[in-house]
Amino acid sequence: MIDYRQSGVDVEEGYRAVDKYKESARRTAIPGVLNGLGSFAGMFAVPGGMKDPVMVSGTDGVGTKLDIAFSMKKYDTVGIDCVAMSVNDILCTGARPLFFLDYIACGKLHADIAADIVKGVSDGCLDSNCALLGGETAEMPGFYDVGKYDVAGFGVGIAERSDIITGSDIEEGDVIIGLSSTGVHSNGFSLVRKLVSDYNDPFGDRTIGEVLLEPTRIYVRPVLAVLETFRQYVHGMVHITGGGFYENVPRMYPEANKKRAEKGLNPLISVFIKDSWEIPPVFDELVRRGADPTRMFNTFNMGIGFMLAVSADKADSIVDAFNSFAAADKGRCRTMRAWRIGCVKAAEESKAESQAAQVLFR
Repeated sequence: MIDYRQSGVDVEEGYRAVDKYKESARRTAIPGVLNGLGSFAGMFAVPGGMKDPVMVSGTDGVGTKLDIAFSMKKYDTVGIDCVAMSVNDILCTGARPLFFLDYIACGKLHADIAADIVKGVSDGCLDSNCALLGGETAEMPGFYDVGKYDVAGFGVGIAERSDIITGSDIEEGDVIIGLSSTGVHSNGFSLVRKLVSDYNDPFGDRTIGEVLLEPTRIYVRPVLAVLETFRQYVHGMVHITGGGFYENVPRMYPEANKKRAEKGLNPLISVFIKDSWEIPPVFDELVRRGADPTRMFNTFNMGIGFMLAVSADKADSIVDAFNSFAAADKGRCRTMRAWRIGCVKAAEESKAESQAAQVLFR
């Protein structure tokens, strides 16, 4: 006869992990949290004072960036990536995140490693002003390799229906503002891992592995601060994730282009100005190691993690507001930069179906 532990599931280690998680969750508590970890479900009160609240959700995982963390035995930052990928998506609607839940799966649970991952999730929640409301840890022996963890999660935010940013107000002549990334963020790592074999290779004053593990920037605080003053002038927003510029930027335009089609107008496209922002050196390094230079903007954020399409007459003021926020910030946005990086134009043809036709560089 065998028991559960002999089959590979150590429930005592699971209990120890949960005890360690509790402090990480406690530090993220905000008004609205109704219970702590340990219940069957997390509860959050719908904020009062809203006329027509809409719940907004997003889900994602860290992806194969995790493999670098495991190789380097650094587990306390990938949780930030996990939160960032969801809350930055939620932010594109103009909503503010309320809470987040994580999911960790592994072949053999080590409470200290899992606690480090959850601490990172907690750090990401603090940077987003949202609560870590709960989560799940699954030990699945024989399904995952020992020493490997998968990390995913989802967030829920809220917005006043009348304040939701859908992209329907984007118009020809709008300026595109770009907010700097911290580096590769959490996308394209299947390619990165083909290019980098030794994460201890020196790169500047750090190793290449340390640079690649730099957590995804969370844009929630600066963007919501700017929206407090300029929401009516912000017509669309984009989180630059997998697929880079070419796949993500066109996601701003469906509603606006639907309106234009009804009027017989050509669709809107994005035109970016080369050399209008700083591209982090890590992307040149990836090209040096063999990445196709003609496909970089199809894969990576190339130094811009978030974009806004804004009224041209307010663009400079919005750029200044972002840079002032960063200059005064005490957190991870203190190194963020904002630039005017392009504009919205009408396509020369009535159809602009290919990615190359929807995103131009000049």
